[in-house]
Formats: sequence, structure tokens, C-alpha cells
Amino acid sequence: MITRPHDALFTSAFEPPAHTAALLRELLPAEIRDLIAWDTLRRDAGTFVDPTLADHHSDLVFSARLRIDDAAPIFALLEHQSTADPAMPLRTLSYQTRIWSRFRKDHPTASLPPIVAVLISHARGGWTTSRALDDLFAPDVLAIPSLAALVPRAPLIIEDLAHRSNEHLKASALAAFPKLALWLLRDARDPRRLLDSFDTWIDTFAAAQRAPGGSDAIAALLTYLFWVVDPMHHDELRAKLRQLDSHIEENAMSIAEHLIEQGRMEGRMEGRMEGLEQGREQGIEQGIEQGRIDTLRHQVMIKFGSGSLDARYEALLRSPSPEAVDLYLQRVLFADSLAAVFED
Repeated sequence: MITRPHDALFTSAFEPPAHTAALLRELLPAEIRDLIAWDTLRRDAGTFVDPTLADHHSDLVFSARLRIDDAAPIFALLEHQSTADPAMPLRTLSYQTRIWSRFRKDHPTASLPPIVAVLISHARGGWTTSRALDDLFAPDVLAIPSLAALVPRAPLIIEDLAHRSNEHLKASALAAFPKLALWLLRDARDPRRLLDSFDTWIDTFAAAQRAPGGSDAIAALLTYLFWVVDPMHHDELRAKLRQLDSHIEENAMSIAEHLIEQGRMEGRMEGRMEGLEQGREQGIEQGIEQGRIDTLRHQVMIKFGSGSLDARYEALLRSPSPEAVDLYLQRVLFADSLAAVFED
């Protein structure tokens, strides 16, 4: 089951260093871009993220060498965000400190490396909140130079997809797969916009299919599409996909059928689990009620010295209401006969 489809697509599209390098070259300031030896860019396999935040980011960390005398390293933290979170600069800084801590552990005498934090936002309406850590501080604090000097800025480099047109995305230097991934992250939650712009991307789908690893890339894109787009639009989506290469269309139909069947199986499993839970709760309630009836029968037989109850009273205890059991349990404390317990 796909629990975080945005993360799955983003990671699939940008874990190849060549794809991230193309993206960073477009987003970083020229002075920083020109200092990086791009052929040394590598994905860092370590994780630096608090597990409690795992649903909010993709945790892609890359390292490269700088074109300076001692070939010092630089790290890039690549994040995506589907909602505008004002705490993002603080969260990102916490990831950066983890990178520095591990670097210091591995290289005790080395200087700490710089880290660029890049955020790909596909928040609806655009990124409208904090862009740097100092945005989280009160303006009257930052207005005092001695206090402002204590506050790290920790800026984010933000690519705000909400304000990027199809033309802008298509004109980028990215490969076809990451281009399509950014488009789908931007539009898949807005089916009307997605379907209206679909024809613009037909040639890019073809390019993604032809590229090395194209079948896997197309599978990732189609899985994301059918997972995120509301099922009420799936017929329209299938009609659009029929315009693509026949192999892509066949792949799309196969993935759609698989996800539908997976949904049915999960629905059946959830139904079984709900039924089991309801049965368990009913069983507990029935057990408690039967225990009260057994207690009543025991109290009656002890109080009145009887080895068994008269048939008419035993019949009353076969299926009494909870209210009747309450009444009998109260009466048995003071009754002087069985009739006084069970008869009105």
C-alpha cells in the first residue's frame, strides 16, 4: 500500500544525482553553482530526520566537492512540501544540525561543510509562509541589532511550483521524468487542471519512455496518477492516456486494474477487521452480561439454600434485559423469598 505517494514520486524522480544536479543548477545562486564540482555529486545514504516527522518530507541529502584549494565538501538537503508549513525553516535547520553532527563524528578535525537547503513546494496557492528561520522571530526582537545577531537566518531556496507554468517547467534543463514528476506534483490534486494541460506533456511522456530506465519511470508516474487523482476522473484520465505510446497505455491500464484490485482487497480486509472488532466488542459485552446473570443465580441459590432454580425463574434468566438483571440484583439483597426477587 502506498502511504505517502508524494514522497514516493519525489524520491523516485530526484534520487538519481544527475536529476538533482540539473535541478540545483537552475535554483542555486550563480556564485554557489559555479563553485560546485557537479561531477562529484553523490546521494548520501544516511538519514538525518526525526522519525516522528517522516510523513512530512523525503529526506534527500547529497554531497559534492567545492572547486576551492582544499576541495572542501558541500551538502544539499532537498525537501518537498505539499502544504505550507511555517515551521519548515526550523525543521530544516534541525536536519542540517544532524548532518553537521555526523560529519563532525566522521571527521573530528575537519571544518564543518556548508549546507544548502532546497524546498520544492507544491502547496496549493503557493508558498505563503516562512522562508528563513528569522521569519519565526518577532520583528521587535530582530529590530535590536544585538539580539538579531544571535538569530541564525538559515534561509530556504524555494522552488514554488504553484507559480510555475507548463512552459517554464518544459523549458527547464531537467530530464523528462523529473519534469513530469514536478508537473504531477503541482497538478494531480487538481484533476481539471491536470486533464486540461495533459496534451502539453504527451511528447515529454514519450521522451521519458525512451530514456534509460524509462519503463520504471513511467510506472512511477502512472501509479502516482491513479493513486492521487480522484477515481471519479479515472475514465477521463484513461482517455488521455490512450493518446500515448501503446506500451504506456497498456502499462497504465495494468496499473489502474492493480490499484483497483488492491483497493478491493484492502476494503475487504478492513471490512473483516471491522467485523472482528465489532464481534470482539459484542463478545465482551455479552460476557459481562452473562457474568452478572451467573452472579445473580449464585447469590439466589446461596441465600435461599436451593441447589437449582424453579423452571419459571430459570426461564427469566435465559434472556433478561440488562435493566431486569439490575432490578433482580438489587432485590436479592433484601428479599425473603424467590418470589420477592423475581415477581412484581
